[in-house]
Amino acid sequence: MRLQAKLKREWRFLKGLTRTLKRVKSIAPDSDNLICDDLEAAVDKWRDNPAITFEGKTITYAELDAIANRYAHWAKGQGITRGQTVALFMPNRIEYLAIWYGLSKVGVATALINNQLTGAALAHCLNISQALHCIVDPETSPCFEDVKDQLGRHIQQWVLGPAHGDQRDLVNALKSCSQLRPDRLTARDGLLAKDTALYIFTSGTTGLPKAARITHMRAQLYMRGFAGSTDSRASDRIYVTLPLYHATGGLCAMGAGLLNGGSIVLRKKFSATHFWSDVVSENCTMFVYIGELCRYLANQPENEFERAHKLRLIFGNGLRPDVWDDMLDRFKVGGVLEFYGATEGNVSLFNFDGRRGAIGRVPGYLKKKFNIRIVKFDVETETPVRGPSGCCIEVKPGEIGECIGHIASDARSNFTGYADKAATEKKVLHDVFQKGDAWFRTGDLMRQDGDGYIYFVDRIGDTFRWKGENVATSEVSERLAGFPGVKEINVYGVPVGDLDGKAGMASLVVGPEFAIDNLAEYVDREMPAYARPVFVRLQPEIETTGTFKYRKIDLVKEGFDPAVIKDPLYFREPGKGYVKVTKTVHAKILAGGFKL
Repeated sequence: MRLQAKLKREWRFLKGLTRTLKRVKSIAPDSDNLICDDLEAAVDKWRDNPAITFEGKTITYAELDAIANRYAHWAKGQGITRGQTVALFMPNRIEYLAIWYGLSKVGVATALINNQLTGAALAHCLNISQALHCIVDPETSPCFEDVKDQLGRHIQQWVLGPAHGDQRDLVNALKSCSQLRPDRLTARDGLLAKDTALYIFTSGTTGLPKAARITHMRAQLYMRGFAGSTDSRASDRIYVTLPLYHATGGLCAMGAGLLNGGSIVLRKKFSATHFWSDVVSENCTMFVYIGELCRYLANQPENEFERAHKLRLIFGNGLRPDVWDDMLDRFKVGGVLEFYGATEGNVSLFNFDGRRGAIGRVPGYLKKKFNIRIVKFDVETETPVRGPSGCCIEVKPGEIGECIGHIASDARSNFTGYADKAATEKKVLHDVFQKGDAWFRTGDLMRQDGDGYIYFVDRIGDTFRWKGENVATSEVSERLAGFPGVKEINVYGVPVGDLDGKAGMASLVVGPEFAIDNLAEYVDREMPAYARPVFVRLQPEIETTGTFKYRKIDLVKEGFDPAVIKDPLYFREPGKGYVKVTKTVHAKILAGGFKL
């Protein structure tokens, strides 16, 4: 029976891998087949199929193409030439994909800017995009207006709605633009897959965002790869609530739907309250997730629609093991396809055979076919460990190290980096296993088991050292999730006076059943001494980026100072439970009055 299960697992893995590789094998840097060619081919095959549904309106593939063509002709009419960039600063809308798709038809790159940005961060992204034109809507236009004085050059603002002052009315401008495709030979002659199609910005969890350069080739890898890995078909309806300015929602989900004739059910933002009723009423068969979205669903009370759906697959990344169980066992979704990949990186993994908790698998017999390795890592210096020869050292099964990807010229191993060359070079590791080789640093700590399954451990910088041990914030979070009343968890390390390392601190969002008096007993039972949070902060909500990643930089800066923090704040007094941090307690901690 055990052999039969192993063979079945192996079959599922190889079937998924083969299906995905088949879709991406023809992608090459010097090919003249671009991402817009892929989309045009889909339009020609499924012209009358519904492509995107948004807020009660549905457009077909043909209508999507017609909108895209208007934007292509608009760019030409404005004298925007190939190689130049247009910034797109809008929330999810039915036109969103059509805009960058249309601009790509005439060789113009689009910078997809987080619509939640304001102030200095927004100005920074607009400045590094090098765009001379920016498309906004009535919701984002005021934010653009607020930063005009911070821009390094004049950027013409085009509004999909009423225009004021020096703004231009894009709706009116598009009326005179043709719906017919621009001639491919003249519009795209000489353009190659290695040319830039998009700029997608990193989430900015630890500082200002960086602009990752997405070539046509990389966009094809995302879109074709997910058309293959999800095994989607023309009858599928994919529910998308993730922002389209990010790769998971804007490329992976769109590729899974639109390159196989399926349909996208797009929403402006995620709602845990309305999720199941919406998925049921829209007859959705797939859902693209970020782990936090699934956790929000798991925290909801039972819903009459939560098992009435037709979801045969959910796909995404960052699904915690406990929530994974909820999705399969409570909500009865058909299957989970967890994947791993960085927007700008060259490392991609898929968990094709559904091992709960794993982000992917590299079996020993296929190791040479993958460009992925996990190397020993020093948490304190935040650099890979090198042996006597000067080379990096691969970890053994069960050991934790940094995941890296070999950089080569082929599509899957290519690393195009950021708009900032210095930022690009920081992500490259040289002379790793032999002189002259180069590897992309994912910045993620992982471990691999004896069967080749790979598990995400933590982001570098999130893992900290305390009492001579490495503390993985993700593992502490998993344990805290089991305590009654804990809804959201953000774990990080904070310095304490002159002590070595960093003490663990957990910022929690809790419900009425949460009892701080019982927490010490729970963490003592569930965690080793070095991993138990020394400090606990209770917040009404946890600040996230637009892609639902927790921001930690401000929390680390505030530390455990009650003069700065107005939230309830607790300290694990040795030999006792969690006590409130007062000015007196704070001073005693810093003076070394407690044996930590």
